[in-house]
Formats: sequence, C-alpha cells, structure tokens
Amino acid sequence: MSEIRIPGIGVSEGIRFGSVFVYAKPPAEAAFPERIEEGEVEGELARLEKAKHESLAELDAIISQSEKKLGKEKTAIIQGQRSFLNDPAFYGEIVRQVKRKQSSPEHGVLTVLAQLTALFEKMENAYVKERIHDVRDVAERLMSHLQHVSYPDLKQITEPVILAADDLTPSVTVQLDRNIIMGFVTRAGGETTHTAILSRSLGIPAVVGTGDDFVRLQHGDRIILDGTEGICILHPEPATEAAYRHKQEREQEAARKLSAYRELPAVTADGAEIGLAVNVGMPEEMREGIVQEVHGVGLFRTEFLFMNAASFPTEDEQFQVYRSMLEAWQGKPIVIRTLDIGGDKKLSYWDLPHEDNPFLGMRAIRLCLHEPELFRTQLRAIVRASAYGCVKIMFPMVSSVQEFRTAKSLTQDIMRELKADGVPFDEKLEIGIMAEIPSVIQLADRFAKEVDFFSIGTNDLVQYTLAVDRMNEKVAHLYDYFHPAVLRSIHRLIEAAHAEGKWVGMCGKMAGDPLAAPLLLAMELDEWSMDAASVPKQKYTLSRLTAAASEELLQRVLDMDTTQEVRQAVQAFRASGPAEPAEKVRPTRADASARP
Repeated sequence: MSEIRIPGIGVSEGIRFGSVFVYAKPPAEAAFPERIEEGEVEGELARLEKAKHESLAELDAIISQSEKKLGKEKTAIIQGQRSFLNDPAFYGEIVRQVKRKQSSPEHGVLTVLAQLTALFEKMENAYVKERIHDVRDVAERLMSHLQHVSYPDLKQITEPVILAADDLTPSVTVQLDRNIIMGFVTRAGGETTHTAILSRSLGIPAVVGTGDDFVRLQHGDRIILDGTEGICILHPEPATEAAYRHKQEREQEAARKLSAYRELPAVTADGAEIGLAVNVGMPEEMREGIVQEVHGVGLFRTEFLFMNAASFPTEDEQFQVYRSMLEAWQGKPIVIRTLDIGGDKKLSYWDLPHEDNPFLGMRAIRLCLHEPELFRTQLRAIVRASAYGCVKIMFPMVSSVQEFRTAKSLTQDIMRELKADGVPFDEKLEIGIMAEIPSVIQLADRFAKEVDFFSIGTNDLVQYTLAVDRMNEKVAHLYDYFHPAVLRSIHRLIEAAHAEGKWVGMCGKMAGDPLAAPLLLAMELDEWSMDAASVPKQKYTLSRLTAAASEELLQRVLDMDTTQEVRQAVQAFRASGPAEPAEKVRPTRADASARP
C-alpha cells in the first residue's frame, strides 16, 4: 500500500515504530427512558447512588495504581475527576434532574454533560475549555455502571502497539503501560488536555487532533508515530523508515545528553551562573526531582486553585495549599501571582458581566481591586503562609503606579493586622509586578523605584505591544517575541530595574526558548522561569554561550528593523555552534545582591 502521512498535534516528544491497535469504546448504550414515573424516583436515585459508589471505587483503584507509577502529585488529575462525583454542579445537578424533572438517571447524566459541554466550549482559555474531557470521562464511567456495560479495558492489549483511539480519557491514559503502549494517536484532543499532560509525564510519545484523517488507521497497519513533529506515517516506504530510524537515534542521543544537565547548575561557558526557575499552577506540572534542579518557582499561577474548585476557596483552604507548596520547595523562593481571572480565564461559579474585549477589560489586578474582600482573603492566606518558606507576591496586569500602590497598601494593612494578632509571617516579604503592559515599560524607571522586582510576562507583553490577539489563528503569524519592539521593551525594562538595584525575572514562554537564550543572557535577565521540560534544554544551551558573543549578537539585533531579520540572526548564531570561552568570568545580575 502507498505511504500516507497524517498530520496532527505533537503533544509528547519521541518517535516510535509499530502496529496500530484500534482501541474501540463499548457498544452503544442500551436504550433507556427519558422520563420516569413519580413513584420510581426513589428507586432510580438509589440506582444512581449505587453507580456513583461503583465509579468511585474504580477511580480509587486507578488512583492507587497511578500513585505507584507516577507518584501522588500526578494522580491529582484523577483525584479531580473523583471530585466531580461529589460536585453540586455535576452530580448534584444530575440528582436534581431526577428529583425535579423526573428524568431517568441516564438522561440526567447526558443532560448535565450537554450543559457543561456548552458552558466549557464558550470559554476562550484552551486549558479550561479542554477540561470537558475530564467531565466526559466521569460521565461515561457513571453511564457504564448505570447500564452494566464494561468500561474500556486495557488488559485486552498484550503486545507492544501504537494505540489509536477516537479520544483517550485521562483515567484511561494514566493506566497505559509503557512496555505495551509505545505511543498513541487520537482523532480529538489538543495540547492542553490532561491526556496530553499525562502522556508527557508517562514519557509516551503522542499525536492528537488528527481529525478526519484518523479513519485511515486500521487495526494491524504498520505506522511511524512522530510525537515531536506531530505526524503519523502509515505504510512507510523503506526509505522513509530508514530516515526515521536515523532521526530516532539522533533524538535519543540528544535526550541522553540533556538528562545529564538536569541536576547540574545552569552555568554559561564563561562560568556565569544563571537562576533558572519553573512555572507551576497544577500538581501534574511538577516533575519528580525538579526541586533539586532549579532555583525555585518563578510563577505560581494561583488561578488554577480557583478554577479547579466548585466555589471560592476559603482563606484556610488557600493557606494550606500555599504552605504545602512552600514546604515542598524546602526554603527556595516561590513567586506567587495573585488571582489572574478575566480575559480568557473564567470561573464556572462566578458570572462576570459580558465584555466586548475582555483582554482589555476587568481582569487580574483590576478585578481584585474591584472585589477587595476576595483580594484580602487571598493576600491574608499568602502572607500567613510566608512564615513557612520564601514567598514573593506578584500582582498581574498592573498598568499604573497607582494600582501598585493601592495593592501594596492593602497588603501592608493585612501585615499590620496579622502582627497585631500575633500571627507569624515574613516581614521582609518582597512585592513585585508582572511587566506585561506597554505602560509599565514606558514608566519602568518610576516603577523600579517602588517595586521589589519585575517578572516579564512575554505572552501578554507581545499581545499588547503588537496589538495581536494571541488566541486568533488568523493573525498568529504576527505574534512573535523576536519582534524588535518587544526585544527593545524587555531590554529597556531590565536596564531601568538594574539602575535601581531591582531584579527582573521572566515567566513567559520566551524564557524557556533556547533560541532566545543568548539575547536574554546579554540583557542580564536575573531569573528565567519556564515549564519543567524546558529546564535541561536551557541548561544545555547556556553551557554553550558566553557573555561576549551573546552581547555582540544583542547589539546587532537591537539595531534591526524586522522580526525576520532578528530570527535569521539568532538562528545563524545558534547554527555557528558554541563560542570560544571568554578569558575572564563576567559577573552577572544573578551573582549580585539583587539576585531573587
């Protein structure tokens, strides 16, 4: 048969060769009535409750199995699914459908699933939108017990295969055995689903979102799966297979080299130590051993604590999360970003007014200052937790000096209250801001006199500087942090901060991009915060850079007019290989007293 190439989205790197195993779901559900009689309500509620407890028992078994394979942190995904079965917005609403509308339990499950699907699909944030996969997983499990239909069983697979499925739910993905499942490909899915997150945690190469081409996959077909490039090749020709074998060898060799850098410090070729940190917002983002590999947490996204809850978390609930995080990091600094809701991030239990342009509307610090009691609750929890480690508070979306002063004043009021009550906290706690709006760049010298630090959020800084909607695929080609205006903004901010002895971090995607490393090194960025997977790559890149060569590149780049010119310059610099080590070690801001 002729070779067929099926493009998709690569969500977990790696190349695998094997045969396709088409993983089918159980037969269509048995027929069930839409409505029940009034006298049947109690009996049907009992049947629903039995199905709930059977589902919980199954999930508990999966959680136990997952903890042995992935550790407790990674099982939070399935723990989250388990919580749906006690969530008023899910299980409670199903019960209400049976009680008040006399729906059959099956019809109630499908009704609530449809309602939540419609709600999640309206959300612009890709991460939140794709949580519907978790809800659907729980709904299918509940339906299987209501109808006595077997849930998909991975035990049917006994030899190494490339798994092909319309979609894989997180509770199925977490059970995948790497000795049997060499990789998987799905019709549906995206980069931010829990299934994608778990595939990376398990180290299983995966391609998702293949769409209509998925139907070409047949049981037993020979296939090459490339999770790095996001493509599947059916019936590969000998020349193609040989090329991919060679590519696989190169990737495996590169992975071996990178693994050696995990526990090494981030040091340049001329001996300057760089402070690398990680961004976290959910437990499953915490790779085992990462605490020993980095300087600390450059961004703790607290919005996920709110987004994964059924209602606003209380002060004590937040305090416990922040405290446990600080204790886990063993005294290393953690930059906690206050609630960043609005724009593309919403809460299911908070019905915010519609805005024509939410990215420029009531979001982040604006929303917190508009809802001071909500803000006070979070600030009290963070300040209390500071007694158990090294906390730094960061306010997002600040656009004016007055906003910062108001938020800082509120924080200081809380500190005075806690001190009067004898509650311990870190009285030297640093307070800084996200630098992600052009007005902060323009007033960088003024802000630098008042903040303790900056953290550059390149994702939004690019969006606001270039007036490009980063969620709009039609203008995605214009969204680029190598744009000269963005680079000059970053350079200007760092210079203004250092003039006042303040440190600057970066927590956007740019910080973990090896291509950007020489520019950030030359700008003397103090803290580079990224996802855990990027840490060894950036350590390796830094080990091949010197200050002198990087500064020479930066000066040329800052004089360029177009994004294309900049990209060509940095790509040529990277292709030229490591520069010669400098004769003397140049101290960097990471060596100075301003180090975070």
